[in-house]
Amino acid sequence: MMTAEQLVEEQQMETREIVQALLDDGSKADAIYAIEHHFAAEDFEALEKLAVDVFKAGYQVEDAEEIELDDGDIAYCFSAVAEHELDVERLDKDCNALIEMAAKHKVLYDGWGTHFVETGE
Repeated sequence: MMTAEQLVEEQQMETREIVQALLDDGSKADAIYAIEHHFAAEDFEALEKLAVDVFKAGYQVEDAEEIELDDGDIAYCFSAVAEHELDVERLDKDCNALIEMAAKHKVLYDGWGTHFVETGE
């Protein structure tokens, strides 16, 4: 399992790739995006405690879902949403904070995603 520091480093590289891919595809640079940060855990109580911390940090927390893993085990996941521009520094700051919160509760931070925004042209 990766350390929080390794996850932060990997996430920073991935953030740059995602932002660049969106912009290369013509997504609107100065649009407000719904950034969805993803979390997963096998321990529902740990996930719930993390959700409270994430909510207190100002994110919109979506309802947890139960998923069946490939090996038949059950895991729980939720997304936390923040709306802002595709600002790499802001995304790095948010990801770092969320990775630390997740590590504190022994929950997996599973990256972030968003949707393409048309330029309107």
